Amino acid sequence: MAELDIGQHCQVDPCSRKDFLPFVCDCCSGVFCLEHRSREAHSCSVEPVKRETRTEGGSTSYPCSFQDCKGKELLPVICPQCEKHFCFTSRSSKKINSEKLEVQKPRMAATKELVQKIVESKDGSKSKGRRGAKNSATAAKVALMKLKLHAAGDKGIPQTERTYFQVYLPKESKDSSLPMFFCSKWSVGKVVDYAASLASLKNNNNILTAKKLRLCHPQTGESFRMDDTLLSLLAHPETPLYNGGNVILEYLDNECTGLEDVSDYIKQT
Repeated sequence: MAELDIGQHCQVDPCSRKDFLPFVCDCCSGVFCLEHRSREAHSCSVEPVKRETRTEGGSTSYPCSFQDCKGKELLPVICPQCEKHFCFTSRSSKKINSEKLEVQKPRMAATKELVQKIVESKDGSKSKGRRGAKNSATAAKVALMKLKLHAAGDKGIPQTERTYFQVYLPKESKDSSLPMFFCSKWSVGKVVDYAASLASLKNNNNILTAKKLRLCHPQTGESFRMDDTLLSLLAHPETPLYNGGNVILEYLDNECTGLEDVSDYIKQT
């Protein structure tokens, strides 16, 4: 994807930092980065507009700043862009055309364009699939919100320690998958035992010659070691699991190290 030509450079020399959402000084109308947005930071030479007040009969009144308007209000009605006071008549009749509003337009347009680019890139990723780690992480974040509404698990687990998965069950199971949550400090062995209990699966992991329930990676099909913890799998540098992502639970022979084809369980899009 081509680089986005969005934003403006800070006018402070020698900063010139490019900011996607630059700040416009209310006094000098200059364009600055976050670091130099304050008047002090960019040594603004234009003094801010002082709000004049008049006292009549012991009460304070605020004259309208619009040219030739003699209106005034007991309370200030300040324009958020130019920081000048305008009476209600001038504001309601749409006489005001603050120059500061015109300055903001490029920034708003840039923001709109950036959002549009992001939306288009998201739409394009659907046709390419979600095989990469970046796409898997993004998909997991979206799925996590739904899983939190429906997942089954131990209610005694603190919210900060809960890890959510869509657990794909063995092929002969009544359900293809179920949403569950586990404690991130649990070992894989405890996760397998608890998931089997929630899904009412036969668990012969304590029988030497029987097929064993194993937790497998949703992309590689590799079965995890029973003494691994969820925390270590979530932090794996190459093939991590994701909170809100998928895992596969299946019966494997003792000598088997994983699944041959994960597409039998999870539909690849």
